[in-house]
Amino acid sequence: MSSRRPLAFPLSALLASLFAFLSPLMLNAAPADDLLRLHQLRLATQKSLGDFYMYNGMEGDQRYARMIGESLQEGQAHLDGLGEMPGDASKALRAQLQSNWQNYRSGLQALMDAMRTQGFTDLQPVADLADSNQRLMAISQELYQKIQQESGQSVPPLTQKSREQSLLMQNIALDYASRSASVGASFFGGGEERAIDELAGEFANKLDSLSSAQQNTPQITAALNSIGTKWRYIEKSLRNYNENTVPFLISKYSDSIIEGLEGVSAQYAASQL
Repeated sequence: MSSRRPLAFPLSALLASLFAFLSPLMLNAAPADDLLRLHQLRLATQKSLGDFYMYNGMEGDQRYARMIGESLQEGQAHLDGLGEMPGDASKALRAQLQSNWQNYRSGLQALMDAMRTQGFTDLQPVADLADSNQRLMAISQELYQKIQQESGQSVPPLTQKSREQSLLMQNIALDYASRSASVGASFFGGGEERAIDELAGEFANKLDSLSSAQQNTPQITAALNSIGTKWRYIEKSLRNYNENTVPFLISKYSDSIIEGLEGVSAQYAASQL
């Protein structure tokens, strides 16, 4: 009768070998996850300001108050979800970002309170909010670049292009809402100095470029075609933005276009494209 020896493999050794296998994957995932969170924070920041202009221009329509609240919650969640920064410069930028976010959030909530209590907002606090928005966007963009630099990991090209396209659409919607809600000649944009029709031309060209990418799967092609259909529906209004403004239409369709682009971006990211 042969003796059978029990297989002895300490749990600690098993966990150590598993961690050794998984840790490079986890380290690789962390910067990519943080970069996505930062991108989504930037989208939420711009959307919150665009929806504030809609809220202001439509005299306190509560649907936009709810949307502003949702964007601020999303932005806070993305900011809180950021992991350990890869270097000293990114850590310092993150601290700046947190401080500027709180200032922006407080300023926006104060303006919403003013709309609720007195039915209008003074021009200077709105101008201050636009400035705060631009600072926040600049710091978040710098941090986005710094994380890539310090971690040695770059966002794949098509993933980056699709993210830039989402931000471009959000900025166009923000500027359109700002112009529609302007009091007299006052205009507070989201940092874009260029005319909306010029930005619309850039969006159209970049959408064509994305659509013609050889790496596109049938699913991505179908999604981009759907985005193109929605884009063509509002393109004329954007190119002729001084005639018959339609802020509700632009706001609604831009949200849908951005949602579609974020889906495309996720597919690109999953394939490292």
